[in-house]
Amino acid sequence: MRDLLALSSLALVLATPAGADTLPRERLTLSASASAEVTRDVLGVTFSTSREGADAGSVQTALKQALDAALAEARKVAKPGQVEVQTGSFSLYPRNDPKTGKLNGWQGSAELIVEGRDAATIAQLTGRITSLTIARVGYSLSREAREKAEADITAQAISRYRTKAGDYARQFGYGSYVLGDVSISSDEAGPQRPMMMKAMRAGMGADEALPTEAGKATVTVNVSGSVLLAK
Repeated sequence: MRDLLALSSLALVLATPAGADTLPRERLTLSASASAEVTRDVLGVTFSTSREGADAGSVQTALKQALDAALAEARKVAKPGQVEVQTGSFSLYPRNDPKTGKLNGWQGSAELIVEGRDAATIAQLTGRITSLTIARVGYSLSREAREKAEADITAQAISRYRTKAGDYARQFGYGSYVLGDVSISSDEAGPQRPMMMKAMRAGMGADEALPTEAGKATVTVNVSGSVLLAK
């Protein structure tokens, strides 16, 4: 993990705490953050197909058959938390002649989404689903991995916030400080880089695993607020 430190927005304003009997004290506003790089641990693959025909019933039946076949294959390896399977969008709509505007057929599409931590099994599954093509592939960070990273770096961010508050207080000629309003937030950065895989599908063998690379996400915990400077 790589720790990063970001400090910004220093300002001094006069403030009097509610109910205080002392003279107004300086308020210092500041922020600090700590970050860590975490390997994305959830692989997601979206399969899709499209059909068109003269009537809605035949198009719907063709889509359903393709989706059923893919679902049957995916359910063989489904495992809670490791390989999750769910259907995506299923649409059917009329197709009009661009010249006359009259109905001349129907078209539709269907999706299947497979995701989970067992990247090897999901990658192998892509070679065994033949009724749908691969539309999108991408890695994401699981809630558990994100929360663990946040737990590891929150204490660092708070410690840096307090250290900087003390340092700046001394630089401004004060002996100590009192914590004021403080907020803690977190975010995740880093390109998702989803891969468009339709072009690869035709060249894959029945048991050929899809090549993937997880990449990393940067989880950052931000601490910001104000402190009252004291003599």
